[in-house]
Amino acid sequence: MAEYADIAARLQARLAELTARAEGIEDDLRQPLDADFAEQAIDLADDEALEGVDEILKAEAVQVRAALGRIAQGTYGTCANCGADIPRERLEAQPVATRCIRCAA
Repeated sequence: MAEYADIAARLQARLAELTARAEGIEDDLRQPLDADFAEQAIDLADDEALEGVDEILKAEAVQVRAALGRIAQGTYGTCANCGADIPRERLEAQPVATRCIRCAA
């Protein structure tokens, strides 16, 4: 785990960022609609876009949590497909990677 402490710290920071952004979006989505029908139409369109962004943030958070779990379990950096080591350069560029470059291609 100490080998990937720097990546784990980056993942923790990213998870905190994702969580904060998702909470902000969810707060926006909870706001009541305006009484003006034209404004309601705009708000509903905005809400639809925000829901899409929220789903993307939540999906990334799932990947980050999984990567942190692999670090904690000692399986981080091992290809889930072939069992080979994933090069550190790949993990630094794509910290949630579960497969080596060859298997990911």
